[in-house]
Amino acid sequence: MTRGWITQADRERWQRDAVREPAAILDAHSGLPLIAWAVGQSGGSLAGRIAGPVPGAGGGSAVWLRASARRGSVRITVTAVTDGGDAS
Repeated sequence: MTRGWITQADRERWQRDAVREPAAILDAHSGLPLIAWAVGQSGGSLAGRIAGPVPGAGGGSAVWLRASARRGSVRITVTAVTDGGDAS
């Protein structure tokens, strides 16, 4: 059996589900740095970006750190940028 068309109500439900996730994440993990959140246009996805500078150990090129996971029906990706300092 094939699935029918995706409706506007489906998209709205996906967006509502995605919007609830930042509060659940922040409630469960106190002390996280400030994160700028964005809900995907069609819903069902949530992107977070660490806001402001992320301190590193020294100068150098930038290093991107990215983590992805799924919470229920919502795909979540969080990205941070460090200054790429020497971790030794």
